[in-house]
Amino acid sequence: MVTAVVGANWGDEGKGKITDMLADQADVVIRFQGGANAGHTIVNEYGKFALHTLPSGVFHQDTVNVIGAAMALDIEKFSRELEGILERGVPKPRILISDRVQVMMPYHILFDRLEEERLAGKSFGSTQSGIAPLYADKYAKIGWQLNEFYQDDQILLEKIDRISQQKNALLENLYHAEPLNRDELLEWIKTNREKVREYVGDVGVYLHDAIKEGRNILLEGQLGTLKDPDNGIYPMVTSSSPLAGYGAVSAGIPPYEIKRIIAVSKAYSSAVGAGEFVSELFGRQAEELRNNGGDGGEYGATTGRPRRVGWYDCVASRYGCRLQGCTEVALTVLDALGYLDEIPVCYAYELDGKIIKVFPVTRDLPRCKPLYKVMKGWKCDIRGIREYDRLPLEARQYVEFIEEQLGYPITIVSNGPARDEIIRRS
Repeated sequence: MVTAVVGANWGDEGKGKITDMLADQADVVIRFQGGANAGHTIVNEYGKFALHTLPSGVFHQDTVNVIGAAMALDIEKFSRELEGILERGVPKPRILISDRVQVMMPYHILFDRLEEERLAGKSFGSTQSGIAPLYADKYAKIGWQLNEFYQDDQILLEKIDRISQQKNALLENLYHAEPLNRDELLEWIKTNREKVREYVGDVGVYLHDAIKEGRNILLEGQLGTLKDPDNGIYPMVTSSSPLAGYGAVSAGIPPYEIKRIIAVSKAYSSAVGAGEFVSELFGRQAEELRNNGGDGGEYGATTGRPRRVGWYDCVASRYGCRLQGCTEVALTVLDALGYLDEIPVCYAYELDGKIIKVFPVTRDLPRCKPLYKVMKGWKCDIRGIREYDRLPLEARQYVEFIEEQLGYPITIVSNGPARDEIIRRS
């Protein structure tokens, strides 16, 4: 059986914890898109971790952790992250990297930084991890698949020269920067290919056999629906699709094999980076929610930037769940709202005098005003509760109102950062 864990919103929904929890029953966990530009925070018996490249199954010794073909592999960050968890006592995980994955080159990160500097106040809020330049090269057919690294020097130099001709024109004339050094790039490739050689393989064949053998496979998405380049808040989106269906593409498996799709949605809204955010809060309310939220506050696992926060948005979340094709919803960080006397929930937008419940295109979002239903808060700490019926009435009413608005069953409620702080609903 193949299960996908994906984000229903802007990302930062708590997917890492849900994946880590489900990985206990999974034979294979696959990161199927994105790169080191976003992190998954996990709290377990080894401590607290922010994973950026490694799949969230690395803490389970019987699980094979796959980096799929559609990821953006930063080899240096992968190596540092792996070394980091080993130094903290985590047994060496089983890892398989697709030989077709695109590799993050040093110049991708350089171009990301230079372009953000050039755009200045009109930038996209990039983490400057090289993601957009890598995917741009991929679709321009000048990217590097990992398997290409294992070739003779002369073949590598021919490709380096071909790419450098184009890149140097931009570096010298648009950014007024130094051109690429072919010999340094060649040495970089030869050094970094050895760091991952033992993990490289044919992921498609491996997963084909795993499905035939009836093994449990978990697809792990990065970011969320609203950051999808086709269906999200374009252009303030990421550069690969965070939709569950894209997992089949990256993993090289038939789409009909994905039987269960868990859309993860936070019990309030948060986002890192630029883009429209209708229910966003500002000032004192935002600071209170940011400081009470997450595990130690709402700050980006990759950048450390304060996350933008707001009340739960049923319009955006319903859209996100629909696009993901979700079969169920995991609602996370419910415990963070225990300080509130009242909790507004955005159930609709007002757009040009009309009430709408269908998420509009990006151009209309700045004119949308959130319409709220105010729910009574439960004013207590709910961490440690493991049975849904033991939650305060007000907390259950909050969950059930959101469930009614979404139109999808909320089967998992997370009420704390640790792996076992979870409530399952039938």
